[in-house]
Amino acid sequence: MCELYDDERIDYATADESMKIIQSPSVFSFSLDAVLLADFAYMPIKRGRILDLGTGNGIIPLLLSRRTQAEITAVDIQPRLVDMARRNVKLNHLDERITVLEGDLKELQPVLGHSSYDVVTCNPPYFKTPAATEHNLNEHLTIARHELYCTLEDVIKACKLHVRPGGKVSMVHRPGRLVDIITLFRKYKLEPKRLRFIYPKQGREANMLLIEAVRDGRPDLKILPPLYIYNHAGDYTDEAEAIIRG
Repeated sequence: MCELYDDERIDYATADESMKIIQSPSVFSFSLDAVLLADFAYMPIKRGRILDLGTGNGIIPLLLSRRTQAEITAVDIQPRLVDMARRNVKLNHLDERITVLEGDLKELQPVLGHSSYDVVTCNPPYFKTPAATEHNLNEHLTIARHELYCTLEDVIKACKLHVRPGGKVSMVHRPGRLVDIITLFRKYKLEPKRLRFIYPKQGREANMLLIEAVRDGRPDLKILPPLYIYNHAGDYTDEAEAIIRG
């Protein structure tokens, strides 16, 4: 029996109910961006090493484990989330495939090594650090959403440090940070290769983007077709439903 704390609950992480996940509205609950990133990121099928930075409750490694047999390492700076992610790994009997580490992504080179991973994924904080008076009253949510402990540059620098030459980095973020992302990718020798914009529905502005870069790659950016989440009737589009339902 899995131990739950405070307001934690166990939900299904996948539509076929084959995977469960511990969540908490006051600590961490995964959202659509994590599901989209787990679907978008390139995955080696049999071998390799995958690194997920800022893993939260471990949703991205859990979903990736359905697409690859590779070894997955997940990292988060918050002890409470690391504990939740570890319990999620155990809950789904993935202890031999997923390792969850606690630490600051700016200081993990001695543990993770240099150029050691084939793929790095990241769902980083979206918003620049606000004034203290603008912080969410919930510390866990503030850290997850704002660049309080790491900036976008810190994240991208860590991605470059840990991915091998020719390896891939995949990230989900907000369209308003696209110029920053591409500028920093190129600063750290990560060449953007695939870009996809996510729209709530047709006629609306994009509210998310998925981007993949290759370390030391040659310039050749492909803009993928847009992904619309809802149709005009308010239901999931066929493509969005296929992704969400796995």
